[in-house]
This record gives sequence, structure tokens and C-alpha cells, in this order.
Amino acid sequence: MSASPKSRRRVLVGVSTVAVVSLGLGVAVGSRITSPEDAAAKTAAPKASQITVPVAKKALSSKVVGRGDASFDGAVNIRVETSGLRTPAIVTGKVPAVGSTITEGEALLEITGRPVIGLAGVLPMYRTLSPGSKGPDVLQLEQTLDRLGLDPGTVDDEYDLDTSAAVERLYENAGYDPPEPDEQLQQAVDQAKKQVDAAKKQLRQAQSQLKAAKDARAKDTSVQQGAVDDAEANLADAQDARNEAEFKAGTPLPVSEVVYVKTLPRRVDDVKVERGGTVNGVVMSASGASLVVVLKVDAETAQRLKAGMAASLDLDGTAIAAKVRRVTKNGSQYDVVVAPNALTASQLALLRDANVRVTIPVKSTSGKVLAVPLAALSSGSDGGSRVEVLRDGKVELVPVTVGLSADGFAQVTPSGDASLAEGDQVVVGR
Repeated sequence: MSASPKSRRRVLVGVSTVAVVSLGLGVAVGSRITSPEDAAAKTAAPKASQITVPVAKKALSSKVVGRGDASFDGAVNIRVETSGLRTPAIVTGKVPAVGSTITEGEALLEITGRPVIGLAGVLPMYRTLSPGSKGPDVLQLEQTLDRLGLDPGTVDDEYDLDTSAAVERLYENAGYDPPEPDEQLQQAVDQAKKQVDAAKKQLRQAQSQLKAAKDARAKDTSVQQGAVDDAEANLADAQDARNEAEFKAGTPLPVSEVVYVKTLPRRVDDVKVERGGTVNGVVMSASGASLVVVLKVDAETAQRLKAGMAASLDLDGTAIAAKVRRVTKNGSQYDVVVAPNALTASQLALLRDANVRVTIPVKSTSGKVLAVPLAALSSGSDGGSRVEVLRDGKVELVPVTVGLSADGFAQVTPSGDASLAEGDQVVVGR
């Protein structure tokens, strides 16, 4: 019995539905099946890409940066040589206060009522100087007197009457009477003056006798003339002796009344004596009147620095202009002494005994230059420097000449026909 048309349509619809469903299931199952190659591709690390930064145009400055301690420059101990005193070395006045300034040509202390005058010099006082003294200490004294405008005459190593006169002016300017010569020397002058007076009297008598003989028309006056000649010679000798005695009795410079310090002015840091006390050794310590910051560096850094270089001190965020004063070896390190150009009273108070940041520019480019990070530089087979520039997805090697390096950057100039410009992307890593 054959099926009716209506029954056949139901069968076809059912078969179609099953086919569609089966196809969908197949597609779904197939989409979940992964080949070994696809699996490996999906689990592999992503392909490395270059890390780039743009070429910059900037000014570069190489500098030394560190921290240093502030202090007053060059502390020294000051001693007074009191061996020449005939009485105990009692401090009678002018005791300085800590923080006061020692000025050249002024009294820094009084001992037994006499001043101790501070002068700038490297050779210490080790003896009393007086007319007739010779030596390098005399030369140093005359150089000092000349520098102070006190006119010691010819600057040499001989203490003469011009030196004595200049020493007198030194004391007068300091507000003190000049030193007196030794009593025996003054007595010698008095005695020499009496000899001159006696020689003059003798000459007058001889001249009077010669005149009387001539007035009497004596035929032979040779005896009287001889007496005059002898008297004149005696007077000349007496006058020479008087001049020599007066020379020796010129104004001296007692060893206990001057102290030499390498440089002046200086600041008093500590006082070891008091009024009424006896001087015994160091009387005070003093340092430079100017405040400095001492930065310690190694030998390699020290070679890059020299006196006169500009510097900067960071004081609570404020930059204070300064200069390198000197670079000196100190054991295995070097001390770089940096002095501020100027300080206000408040800055001086803040800086005293502080530890501050010091910056010393060593070298800088003249204006803005092409600069790349140091990581962008590499060496070619010929030993030259180069950078990798990413252009249109490709890396191009560009040879460069390297200039100043500072702050992680280097100045670069393309070599030959190579091109490099601000904004070019250079490879610094992958």
C-alpha cells in the first residue's frame, strides 16, 4: 500500500531537520579540535619587538655631585714665644671672644701689658729682631711691613733704621707705644754721646791753642796743628761710635710681641687662656674667617677638578653659588674645598657645621645637541660607535661620533653620510 503525499512530506522534513542538526554539531565539534601546529603556535612566546626612544635635542652637563661638611677654613693653633720675657707671661687683656676675627696688624692678645700683634707669614717668630739682624725672618718682616704700607725702605734681609721706623708705625697703628731697646744699649748711646761731647771740647781746646800760637806769630805751629788733627780724628771716631750705638738702640721687635699666622684674617674657634692666667703653649685656635664645604672624592674624580671651578651648594632647597678653592690629597682620598661666593647672616647660621649637597659642573655642551641614552650605543666591528634606528619597521645601523656623556645620555653626531635627527627612534632594548 503506497504512502500518501502528505506522509512523504513529513518524512522529508524530518530527514532535513536531522541533517541540519548533524551539520551544526559537526561544525561545533570541528571548531574545538586543534592541530599540534596550532597548539604550539598559541603557546609560544610572542615575537620580540624593539624598545625604542626618540633622539632628543638637549644641553648636557657633566658634573660631580656629593655631600660635604661645612666648617671655617684651615684651623691652626696659635702659640706665643714667651722665652724672651723677663717676667711671668701673664695675660693682662685683649682676650678675644670665640667667633671674633683676627685682623692683620692688630693685637690679638695682651701679655704683661704688651700687645701680641698678628701678622701673615709662614715663618714663625723665633728670636727678637733688632737693627743689625739679618736673615729670612727679617725679609719676611719687611715684606709684611711693605704690604701693610708702612715703608720699611729697601725690602731685603737686613734690619736697619728704616725697618725700625716701620716697626714703630706698626705699633702706633695698633694703638701701642713702640718697644724700648735694651737698657744696656741705651746706656751705650748715652756714653757715646758723652764721648762725642768730650771730643768736641778737646777739638775746641786744640783749635784755641793753634789760634793763640798763630796770633803770637810763632814760627812753628806744627805741634798745635797736630793736636787739632788728632782732636778732629777723635771726634770723627766718637761720632761713628755714637751713630753705631744709636743704630743698635733702634726700635726692636720682641719675639713675644708678634705671632705669624699663614693667612689672615681668621676666625677665633677656641681660646685657651684667660685674663690673669699664665701663657703656656697654645693661646688660641683659629680658622679662616670664610666658611667652606669640604667634599671628599677619589683620585679619578679629583683629576677632573681644579681651583676656580664654579660650584653650587644646596641649602634647604636654595642653590648658593660657590667656587672650588683648592683640591688637596688627604690619605687615599682628596679634599675638595668649596667656598660660597657670598652668604647672608641667616645662610651663614644655617650652613655652619651643616652637611650639604655640592654640585660642581665639570663640562657642558655649547647649547642643545643630539643626545641618546647610553643604552642606545653599541660598538661595531671596527670599534666605532653606532645606534640602531627603527625606520619603516626596519632597523638601520647609523655610525655616530660620541661626545660628552652626562646624566645617562651621550652627545652623538652621525658619521659620514649617515643621517640622524631629533625624534628618530633608537633601539635601547628588546
